[in-house]
Amino acid sequence: MLRLDGVTKAFGGGASRTVAMRDVSLDLVPGTLTAIMGPSGCGKSTLLTVAGGLQPPDEGSVTVDGTVLAEVSEPELYALRRRSVGFVFQDYNLVSILSVVENVSLKFELDGVSARSARRTAEEALAAVDMADLSDRFPGTLSGGQRQRVALARAFAGGGKLILADEPTGALDTANAESVLRVLRGLVDRGSTALVATHDRYVADCADRVLLMRDGVLYSDGARAA
Repeated sequence: MLRLDGVTKAFGGGASRTVAMRDVSLDLVPGTLTAIMGPSGCGKSTLLTVAGGLQPPDEGSVTVDGTVLAEVSEPELYALRRRSVGFVFQDYNLVSILSVVENVSLKFELDGVSARSARRTAEEALAAVDMADLSDRFPGTLSGGQRQRVALARAFAGGGKLILADEPTGALDTANAESVLRVLRGLVDRGSTALVATHDRYVADCADRVLLMRDGVLYSDGARAA
């Protein structure tokens, strides 16, 4: 589902050049939840944005759902992200002027799906995260946990194959964090593959695999990840 081969990503130049990822290789098993832990600034967020095609690597290759990202055009990359990749962020990234169901259905309408069909798909995704009864509410009227469940529904809607989550429980209290993790675990059990960057030990406890990252290098079980 996701494969990184020898990926390096740096920012800036000269004396100010900072290497965020150093020769990172990773192969996710479909249908699993993988957690990446490490201190702030270690490269976790950069790994997610590169993995999802939001920015290209300087070296190495990224393959998502059988497609090498560097080999497709920009429009094809946008379509691949909408079709196969769902992003979940700590600050939710919901559109405040759109209702819950509109936030989830938007990506389908951008792909030319009819409004009725897009809404039906969105409602199915919201039902999967126990948010169907709040589909016509607006994000500002929801709790943090509810907004994060909407973000998960948006990532999963249409059978999203790869969920990339950056500190999805970081802004939540314990009860809401546990609720969101139960939903995420349920989506993985339904067939999605998830990669989660986190500081939260509870997230790691729910994962099938835990990787460690430090200074841009990815480690597994105390050894550099293969």
